[in-house]
Amino acid sequence: MPGLRQGGVMLAALLVAGCSSGTGAVGAQTSPGASAPVSASAAASSASSAASTDATTPAASSEGSSGGSSKGLAERTLAAMSLRDKVAQLFTVVVWGPKAGAPSKENQARYGVATPAEVVEKFRPGGVILFDWAGNVSGAGQVAALTTGLREAARADGGAPLVIGVDQENGIVSRLRALVTKLPGAAQIGATGQTANARDVARVTGEELRALGISLDFAPVADVNVNPRNPVIGPRAYGSDPKKVAPMVGAAVDGFHAAKVASVAKHFPGHGDTSVDSHTGLPVIKHTMSKWRTLDAPPFRTAIAHGVDVVMSAHVVMPELDPSGDPATLSHRILTGLLRDELGFGGVISTDALDMAGVREKYGDSEVVVRAVLAGADMLLMPPNLPKAYDAILKAVKSGRISESRINESVLRILRLKERRGLFGPIHTDPGSLRSPEHLKVAQRVFAQSR
Repeated sequence: MPGLRQGGVMLAALLVAGCSSGTGAVGAQTSPGASAPVSASAAASSASSAASTDATTPAASSEGSSGGSSKGLAERTLAAMSLRDKVAQLFTVVVWGPKAGAPSKENQARYGVATPAEVVEKFRPGGVILFDWAGNVSGAGQVAALTTGLREAARADGGAPLVIGVDQENGIVSRLRALVTKLPGAAQIGATGQTANARDVARVTGEELRALGISLDFAPVADVNVNPRNPVIGPRAYGSDPKKVAPMVGAAVDGFHAAKVASVAKHFPGHGDTSVDSHTGLPVIKHTMSKWRTLDAPPFRTAIAHGVDVVMSAHVVMPELDPSGDPATLSHRILTGLLRDELGFGGVISTDALDMAGVREKYGDSEVVVRAVLAGADMLLMPPNLPKAYDAILKAVKSGRISESRINESVLRILRLKERRGLFGPIHTDPGSLRSPEHLKVAQRVFAQSR
């Protein structure tokens, strides 16, 4: 749940924050000499160039949630990676500034280098998430140039490609609001009762993201919003009836995939019955296992059946699902026992933003990332101190607390996602195609039906 922005945003901003924008990382300074991964070997470069294809066609045909493509590019890339590069692939981070080569004091303070491109070159993260509050969004051409520059920085020495994501739920969470077609949010789509609308809105959103060089949307929201006092989900959900929400979520996943953009179902195991905001506290949901299976689980089960690429965890405690008191993001019982084993999800599990208070109350920032991986997470989103988090994972592997085979599992899932969505090949941006007549017609139709 991306929330409070850097520099002290008012609490009201939480209502327009999607669950992967951070609270801003305080105290995350690092020196230019901080630990960073080394480049991948030449073998990875050879594997990457050998698979260079037009990104308008997925590199792998499988849409299954197992993330499984036949042995090929992802596996060869993994085999060529150093341990440091593998650990780096787990992280999706924020960079500050409108251009890949534009210096920012925020980047210098947090990463020890000035420009977004230098952050990517130094730390080689698996992904970057864009935000308006980080100065990443001012114009369509600007965003397309930024994403192109970041991808070029990631591939400068033949390493794995970068996935670039954004929170573009539409409605109250719209990071690209001024640039893209104004589309209805989930509650408005749900009010139409037409799953075709969910699919069409997601397809339009995905096509416009792809035109900007963005390959992953942190959407759709799969929560069933049953608490009228919920301070953070509300109209971001398709509704309060799981039987109606689930097919909407499945249709949205189909729409993103039709646009060849990766989709993220969030926030597992369900954030719809909270009265506490996980940006600022740790919500506790007392659903029994039976209630969870009938109320919270159906939209996630449907998303998985439709081949969703990523499921994002929630920083919520469900004591009936895991009595440890740990939030779901750090719970092996929930991420592995329920999401992997019971629901059968084989794709990428992402944490919600790790700079949120809900996941930082019990453990330090170094321990949080280690516990998230041990719980079953693959993608570590927005750690408040990247150098510290990176070093913590590396140390845990070297000590044997986390096995390298466990890291390999996560990295392979991430690389397969990138292969499946065409990221190893060229990405062609087209910022002039935004807000097309066809897209505007879809928006007008759904808005009219939602009244």
